[in-house]
Amino acid sequence: MAGDRTRERPRSQASAGDLLHLVRSGRAITRGALQEATGLSRATVGQRLDRLFRAGWLREGAGGPAGSPTGGRPSLRLEFDDAHAVVLAASLDTRHARAALLTLTGELLVERSGALSVDEGPERVLGALGGWFAGLLKEAGRSADAVCGIGLGVPGPVDTATGRVVQPPIMPGWDGYDIRGRLGRSFAEQTGGAGGSGRSGDAAGVPVLVDNDANLMAYGEQRTGHPDCAAFVLVKVSTGIGAGVVVGGQIYRGIDGGAGDIGHVRVPEGAGALCRCGSYGCLAAVAGGRALARRLTEAGVPAESGSDVRELLAEGHPEAVRLAREAGRSVGEVLATVVTLLNPGVLMIAGDLAGTPFLTGVRELLYQRALPRSTAHLDVVGARLGERSALVGAGALVVEHLYAPDRAEERLAALGL
Repeated sequence: MAGDRTRERPRSQASAGDLLHLVRSGRAITRGALQEATGLSRATVGQRLDRLFRAGWLREGAGGPAGSPTGGRPSLRLEFDDAHAVVLAASLDTRHARAALLTLTGELLVERSGALSVDEGPERVLGALGGWFAGLLKEAGRSADAVCGIGLGVPGPVDTATGRVVQPPIMPGWDGYDIRGRLGRSFAEQTGGAGGSGRSGDAAGVPVLVDNDANLMAYGEQRTGHPDCAAFVLVKVSTGIGAGVVVGGQIYRGIDGGAGDIGHVRVPEGAGALCRCGSYGCLAAVAGGRALARRLTEAGVPAESGSDVRELLAEGHPEAVRLAREAGRSVGEVLATVVTLLNPGVLMIAGDLAGTPFLTGVRELLYQRALPRSTAHLDVVGARLGERSALVGAGALVVEHLYAPDRAEERLAALGL
C-alpha cells in the first residue's frame, strides 16, 4: 500500500514522494519531523521539498504552537496545497448520472445530475459525460489544464487494472469496453485540449480511474465519516444491489474486482425469480429496486426502477413501504453472513431504497440471524453523504493514486523537477 512506502525502502532513500506522503498523512509536518522520520540530512530534505514546492504541491504555513526543544522559533508547518489542481468525478446509475468538480481535499465546487441511461451504451454515455465535464469547468471558471485526474463509478464489476467492466449484468454493451480511453478522448474533445500537459505532470493525458460505484461510495463514506473504522461495509440498494468493502483504509476488490457483488447471492425466496444475469433466485431479483418496481406495477402502482420506488417511499405509499421492509429482511439475511465473515464496525445502507422501512427490515433479520458476537460492536447506519458519496470516493481515489509516493515521483520527473 502507498501508506507503507517509506517503510519498504531504506529510510535514507526516502524520495520526495515519500516526504509528500508523510506530510499528507500528518505523520510529519515540519522539516525537522521529516528528518527524524526518514533519517535524511537537513540539506537532502530541503532539496526534495524544493521539488514539491516548485510543483505547487506543498506550501509552508504558519508555525505550530510550540517552538523547538531548544527554545527556538516555532517550525513552519508544511501543508498539502490543494489549490494547484482539481479533480473531475462522475457516477453512473442505471438511468441517472451525477458529475462534479472537486478540490484535492474532496470539497465539491460545482456539480450536475440528470437522466443518462447506461442502456444507451458506452459511446453515447461517455461522450455525454465529456460535455458535462466541460460545462462544470466553465461554471467554475477553471481550465482543462487544471484537471489532474478523472474518477468514474459504474454499476458493475470492474477490473481496476484495465478500467474495464467485466460481464456487468445491468450494463448491456459495456463488457470489456475501453472506458478509460473513451472518457479521456471525450474530455479532450469537449474541453478543447488534451489535458495533463500542464502542472499535473501527465503528458500523455489526464488519468482516468474507473471503479464500481458501491466501492467508491464506501470509500467516500468511510474516509469522510468513519476514518478510524478498520472494517467498513456499504450496501447500495437501488435498481440493483451491491456492496463496497473498505479494510484498513483500502478498498477490498478481490482478485479481479468481483468482491461485494452480493446482489447475485441466491436466496430461498427467489427460486422462481429471473435475474438480469440470467440466473434464478438472485437477491437482486427479489429485493432490488427493479424487482420492487415490477411488483408495484403488478399491484397497480406504475414504477420502472429504484428511483421510482424511492419517490413512492418518500410519499409514504403503503405498498411501497411494505415491500421495502420485506426487501430489507431478505437483504438482512444475506448480510448476516457478510457480517459474520468480515466482522465490520460499520454497516451502511445506501441507495434509492435506503429509507427507514428498508433499514428496519435489515436490522430485524440481521440481528436475528447473526451471532451476538458478530454484532456486539456493529453500527448499522444510513448514508451521510447521500448521492454525493460516490463522487467524493471517486475524487479521493484519484488523489490517492496520483500522490502516492512512486506515482508522485513519476509525475515530478514528467514535470522536469
